Parts: sequence; C-alpha cells; structure tokens
Amino acid sequence: MNTTSSEALRLRNGIDWGRIGSYAFLVLLAIVYLGPLLMLVNTSLKTTPSFMRDATGLAVEPNFENFAEAWEKANFPQYLFNSVLYTVSATLIYVLTAVFVAFPIARGYVKYSGALLLLFVIALFLPPALIPQFQLILRLGLYNNPIGYILLFIVNPIGIVILVNYIKSVPKELDEAAALDGCGYFRFVWSIVLPLIRPAVATVVVMHAIGIWNEIILPTIYLTNKDYYPITRGLIVFQGVYGSDWPVLAAAVLMLTLPMVILFLFLQRYIVSGLTAGSVKG
Repeated sequence: MNTTSSEALRLRNGIDWGRIGSYAFLVLLAIVYLGPLLMLVNTSLKTTPSFMRDATGLAVEPNFENFAEAWEKANFPQYLFNSVLYTVSATLIYVLTAVFVAFPIARGYVKYSGALLLLFVIALFLPPALIPQFQLILRLGLYNNPIGYILLFIVNPIGIVILVNYIKSVPKELDEAAALDGCGYFRFVWSIVLPLIRPAVATVVVMHAIGIWNEIILPTIYLTNKDYYPITRGLIVFQGVYGSDWPVLAAAVLMLTLPMVILFLFLQRYIVSGLTAGSVKG
C-alpha cells in the first residue's frame, strides 16, 4: 500500500527524484574524473604570462600556438615515430607469443600448468628487477639500442593471466575436432583460438600499448642517444633551469595522449563485448 502511494505521488508530481539523484551522482563522478583533463586543456590554451598570473583561471583568449611550439620544440615527428615503432613492435611480439604461451597453460597441456599460472600471478606483485635487467641488457650489447629497448616489453604477466582465464571459456571440444581433422597446433591457435579470444586480445593490446607509450623511467635509463628517444623522454626539453613552460608542456601532453585515445576508441567495442561475454560464460 505504501509503495503504491509513493509511486502514485511520484507520477502525479511528474518528478522521479531517485533517477535525478542517480544522474546527479554520475555527473559529480564525471566532473571529478574529467577535472584534471579539463584543467590540462585549459592550461594548454593559455599564454605563459596569463598562466603565471592565474594558473587556475579560464583561458579567456585561447592560444593555439602552444601546440605548434610544442610540436617543434619537442621534436615531435622523430620522437613520435620512435614511440610508435617501440609500441607497435613490442605489443605485436608480446601478444603473439603470449597467446601461444597462454593456450597450453589454459588447457593443461603442459605439466604443472596450475603452478605456472601461479608464478605469473606472483610476478604481478614483484617489484621490477631494474639492476639485473640493466646488467643483462648491458652484457648482451643492447644498451642504448632500440632492439634492446623493445625486448624490455615482451614480458608482462598480467596479459598471460587475462588470456589464460579467457581461453578457459573456449570449448575444449574444438581441440579434439581440430586434432581429428589433422589441424596442426600453430594453425589451430592462429586460425581458431585467436579469433575466438579477440576481446581478450584487444584488452591486452590496449593495456600493453598504453604501458609502453607512457613509459618514462626505462627510456631515461636505457636510451642515451637523442635519436632513439620516445616522445615521453622528449618532453624533458620543457624542463628548464628556472622552471617549466607549463602551457606548452600541457599542449605537448595532450598531443601525446591522442594516439592512445584513438587506439582505445577503436578497440572499445571488443573490450566491452569481452567483458559482457565473460560475465555469462561459465
């Protein structure tokens, strides 16, 4: 009776306060989440004197010259090409090898597959071994070398964990049918398994690519030749002895984030479908 009365009152007044409250909460979360990004955009449109006068004020007269200056000052064409080369090469090598590693672990075709998966999970919580890694790269003669830098990113335990868990949802009967038809292991994984786990692969690609694209510590350690700098390392040119040119740096950061935003938007439907499919697969 009380429920019917409240529903009738809501319909009579024409106001759904519950829905309004939900939307207001979501708008508040969006403002909190987008606040730093909007501040970055606002800073990139300011001149240096206006930023020094009022760092948080709105950009009354947008200054788009910051983007052109950042493009030239940070040597964007060369460093952007290097970043694309490192990201695409390392991500492609990692994803291909990770799929062929994750499949036998997920199916239990190797001994102690559960222990192997546990090792990858444990690796998620271990700190990066910078000193042994540095010594290995140095002794292999790959220091200050693009190939050595790419090799640093072909190992990532979180991708293996994601792929193993998703491959477990693929029916095992496909393996038996492929074996009866004489389909080889590599052809089976490439032609059948890989298309079926496309959402998981898209998720791993986005996570891995963003990690490489935004990396700043490793290029600072392993790349000393300016010709090999990725774009994140190139942004250090905006740091001066007496301070930083924040509006131009903000413009450079916005241009830096654009390729990863495009990658995420392109693969978003695969990621979403993977999440929704994973919620109903048993």
